[in-house]
Amino acid sequence: MRLLIAAFALAAAQASAPVVWDGAATQGGLLRGTVRGDVVALRLRSGTQETPAALSGGRFMVGLDRDAPATGSLVATLRDGTEVEAPLAVAARAWRIERVNAPYRPPRFDARRPAELARIAAARAQGTDATGWLEPIRWPLVGHIRGLFGAQRIYQGVPGGYHGGIDIAAPAGAVVRAPAAGRVTLAADPPFTLEGRLLLIDHGGGLGSALMHLSRIDVTEGQQVAAGQPVGAVGATGRATGPHLHWGLTWRGARLDPLLAAGPPPG
Repeated sequence: MRLLIAAFALAAAQASAPVVWDGAATQGGLLRGTVRGDVVALRLRSGTQETPAALSGGRFMVGLDRDAPATGSLVATLRDGTEVEAPLAVAARAWRIERVNAPYRPPRFDARRPAELARIAAARAQGTDATGWLEPIRWPLVGHIRGLFGAQRIYQGVPGGYHGGIDIAAPAGAVVRAPAAGRVTLAADPPFTLEGRLLLIDHGGGLGSALMHLSRIDVTEGQQVAAGQPVGAVGATGRATGPHLHWGLTWRGARLDPLLAAGPPPG
């Protein structure tokens, strides 16, 4: 009887809560959930930063950076101006070390890199009205996962930054598909020094995909793409030791783990 009363009390508390989300908060994770009807705004408070959540039709999404602090909160603003804060306990992760047999700085890196970074920043700054963030995130390719998100990279003995996505090994020319609907904000051809042929897709709500090392790009900047639509092919352009796809996910500047966002890979 006591257990039944406790269960009813928990259900009542959840029903009255202004913000409810699925799953556990973890570094590199994507949180989705719902808000009560009187919530007019929602933001993520993480350390000293506050970031507006993606919010539409009572559904929301926020992303937790690879280095998100252990505590945070979701702050809901109600219609009457009241603010209600829901605490988040963010689980820490242990990051592996990966050694890559490729130079840390490819030829002509220093001369070309500033212009490349400027194009990437400008593309990511474009806000679009895409609604792909409301969809389940799909895998862009079936293949062997050979590089994990968040790993510290060592390039021919030289420490580099952490790995900002996952590497999916597949034969050259294998079709790469859009992980969710969105708009193409960058189609880099000729290839960039590190990313090779790089495709950026904005899924709306601050969520974006980066698809790197492509052998070709089959869409153009400004084009709307549907979830699962072919957008390019696997290659080894840029800093790559063989044919593979690097898939990165970001949310308003936070780097996310595609494995957490999309779930176990197919096949």
